[in-house]
Amino acid sequence: MPIKSKIRTVPDYPKKGIMFRDITTLIKDPVGFRLVIDTMVHRYIDEEAAFDIIVGIESRGFIIGGALSYALGKGFVPVRKAGKLPADKITHEYTLEYGTDTIEMHKDSLKKGAKVLLIDDLLATGGTALAAAALIEKLGGTIAEMAFIVNLPDVGGAKKLTEKGYRFFSLTEFEGD
Repeated sequence: MPIKSKIRTVPDYPKKGIMFRDITTLIKDPVGFRLVIDTMVHRYIDEEAAFDIIVGIESRGFIIGGALSYALGKGFVPVRKAGKLPADKITHEYTLEYGTDTIEMHKDSLKKGAKVLLIDDLLATGGTALAAAALIEKLGGTIAEMAFIVNLPDVGGAKKLTEKGYRFFSLTEFEGD
């Protein structure tokens, strides 16, 4: 069962002209969800020394990152939208495909020098991933790799990550917007 076949496309969401790739249809399917996690575990199980902790981006990155953290025996740190974290935090504002947003991390969430596997569901413009990487680096961490279920290469995020020197991995790609 290909992962791509389980992902729903919703036209004109969240605004006209955007083809939203909805992974909820993938993760509600027990075989699809297991395939996502098992494939990522297989990729990272032999690289245990390559990273120390998994950071997941709100909200779908929590689902994948949490399951992967459990399977690999690693800790999990959330990157949250503004106003969701209760303790001392750092913030970063960034541009989305359809506006701007702000994300946050607790100041004590990473040890200096921590090697991080950054997880999210989808790579489009790269704005959210780059913003999360900026937060991680402000806290003294380094990005070992970024992992996504879906890459939209025509939107340009993959190119931006590569130009900035980040390694990334995705399970599938969708051409076009």
